[in-house]
Amino acid sequence: SILPSPAPPNLPDRFRMFRSCEWEVLERSLNILQASDFYWGPLSVGEAHAKLQREPVGTYLVRDSSQGNCLFSLSVRMPTGPVSLRISFQEGYFRLKNWFSDCVVQLLELVVAGTRNNPLHFDEMGGTPLV
Repeated sequence: SILPSPAPPNLPDRFRMFRSCEWEVLERSLNILQASDFYWGPLSVGEAHAKLQREPVGTYLVRDSSQGNCLFSLSVRMPTGPVSLRISFQEGYFRLKNWFSDCVVQLLELVVAGTRNNPLHFDEMGGTPLV
């Protein structure tokens, strides 16, 4: 399930400078992400985890990352509690572990489909598989 919330209508201005082809990918992806029900924009990790703590296992949201070198974070309610995973942006692609896409929403779809048969293990999650 997802934790829905409206996102701010304008593009965040905190992002570093990008080449024009990267900016086009980022702007398109942001527009799609802002139309989704699970993008919360500038939400701290503590606020994200507090919101997810009350939700069923598997509930997730995407928020702006507080890390300067990452644009977004995926926060997920796991059986042991909420965790956050950084989504990197390199050479025009959003990346999470072995998956990548030029759209954050498509990346999440790939991760959801891929983890059904092959759960991910992240150190940040203490070995708990992400399904």
